[in-house]
Amino acid sequence: MKTTAQKWGNSLAIRIPKSVAVQIGLRAHDPLEIVVNNGNVVLKPHLRRVYRLEDLVIRITAKNMHGELDFGGPVGREAL
Repeated sequence: MKTTAQKWGNSLAIRIPKSVAVQIGLRAHDPLEIVVNNGNVVLKPHLRRVYRLEDLVIRITAKNMHGELDFGGPVGREAL
């Protein structure tokens, strides 16, 4: 896929096509790290995932659910 660098103030800017952004989960205002590697410009997204409890619970299956844990009987003030 080709794109063109465009002037933006004193800098250059490129547009990332939506199809590419969707593939890597990139959204507007996500931070990116720019690295030069052997003459190539590499953009690395710094994506911080935000997890919602509902989304995590949906992914629980009988196969990935652990068994009950026994921590022993009540001790200290728990026994009261």
